[in-house]
Amino acid sequence: MKKFLLGTVALVAFAAPAAAADLAARPYTKAPPMIAAVYDWSGFYIGANGGWGSSHKCWDVVPVAGPLLAEGCHDATGGTAGGQIGYRWQAASWVFGLEAQGNWADFSGSRVSQQFILAPGDATDRSRIRSFGLFTGQVGYAWNNALLYVKGGAAVTEDRYEHRFTGTNVIFDSARETRWGGVVGVGLEYGFAPNWSAAVEYDHMFMGDRNLTFATPAGLVSTVDRISQDVDLVTVRVNYRWGGPVIAKY
Repeated sequence: MKKFLLGTVALVAFAAPAAAADLAARPYTKAPPMIAAVYDWSGFYIGANGGWGSSHKCWDVVPVAGPLLAEGCHDATGGTAGGQIGYRWQAASWVFGLEAQGNWADFSGSRVSQQFILAPGDATDRSRIRSFGLFTGQVGYAWNNALLYVKGGAAVTEDRYEHRFTGTNVIFDSARETRWGGVVGVGLEYGFAPNWSAAVEYDHMFMGDRNLTFATPAGLVSTVDRISQDVDLVTVRVNYRWGGPVIAKY
């Protein structure tokens, strides 16, 4: 009986490796490909901006007859803050967009006029931009979450102008207007978190020449001035975007 059991054990021990060899090998499974996260600039966005601006203005008196009488030029500078809203869509690495921007501003400046009210040096020109708006299209190129773009379109400013007595700073006459022109700009934007981005932008506004009728505080027409205007802006912007912040790329 003992010999039978020993023989059975030896037979099982011999047959086990052979049976294992007959089993099918485990099939090879290829590792899944790596997925890279690619930033997507498409979607609606809203944001805030703030910065600095300078408006260069040149004044000329328009006489009833004869050539213009130069009063001189000055820069009206100051701070600005506002907001923007827009939409972008991305095709490969190219990004296209439309945007509307509205800003409060305090760009003010003055200089003693080369002309005068009663005596040379008694008049000071003063100007101020109180607000402005931009309505632009954009074209940009994206490197994942970095976007370089250019923009262009229409610009509008709310301007105020004054002649003051130099000695007393009392207003002699004034004018105001809403002026339309054009704008071009360039910006660099970086997506620093899902749906959030920050940018630095420079814009130049071409506002042209306008003839403005000045009136005294009593409402009497005093003079007509031709005033030219160009505006330079540097702003920092923060945007929040609705839409997918990343897409999968294999």
